[in-house]
Order: sequence, then structure tokens, then C-alpha cells
Amino acid sequence: MQSRGRYFEDFKVGEMLTTSRRTVEGGDVSRFAGLTGDFNPLHTDEVFAHQTPFGARVAHGILTLAVSNGQQNLSGWFEGTAFALLGLDRVKFTAPVKFGDTIHTEMTVTQARASSKPDRGVVSFDVMVRNQHGEVVCTYETSVLMRRRA
Repeated sequence: MQSRGRYFEDFKVGEMLTTSRRTVEGGDVSRFAGLTGDFNPLHTDEVFAHQTPFGARVAHGILTLAVSNGQQNLSGWFEGTAFALLGLDRVKFTAPVKFGDTIHTEMTVTQARASSKPDRGVVSFDVMVRNQHGEVVCTYETSVLMRRRA
């Protein structure tokens, strides 16, 4: 089976991958609140949010994480070659994502280890999400179970 995505062997420790950018809008936050039931006024009430240290409504941290995951998938790196996302660790939201901010994801390969099964391996990444000013808004570690070449 020929896949568009990269295989386990294609990832090199130290390599950095950068996604395309996406602007986070108020409609994204409203739909996310409706989907998840998280109607915290920090995200949904402009008057309330104006009185917070952020001075305006901001995106849910988990929405930022979800957009980052979507950016990775849209890149094609994992298309047809990723068996499973094994986890997200050490997630930190380091700055707010405000409505109209444009974010992208940078992934640095930290480890690539073969599995005991010959058709797969685990690739680990340090991930940073940055806004249009280059400010880091989220960091996390992730590992993906990847297909190996036959």
C-alpha cells in the first residue's frame, strides 16, 4: 500500500517540521464551546473577559491543542502511515490565543525507536505552537506509532 505520509524511517532526530498557519476566529471558539459544553465566560462573554488580565475573550487551550493536531494532519506527514497517537505529555499553555491570532505548529523529532513488531516504530516530538508574532502559546510532547517500510 502506497501512502502519502512519511514512514518511521523518514523521521530524523533533531529534524524540525513546520505546519501551515491558521487564524483562530470567534466562530471557531463558539463552535468549540457548543461542541464541548465549555461555555466558560473567558471564552464566551466579552464583558467578563474584558475584566480579566487578558482584556478580551481568548480561545480555549484545548482548542489550540486541537488546531495544532489538525495542522499536523493537514501537513500530510502522517497520512496513511500513522497507526495511533500514543499520547500528549507536559502540555503547557504559555500565552493566550486571542481572536484573530494566526498560529502554526513546530515539531522537533526527539526520538525514533523501533518497536518489537517489525512493521512499526514510535516517533516522539517536542511541539511548540506559535502565534503570528513568534510568541510560543502552547508546548507539549507527543509520540506517534508509525508504519515502517516493508
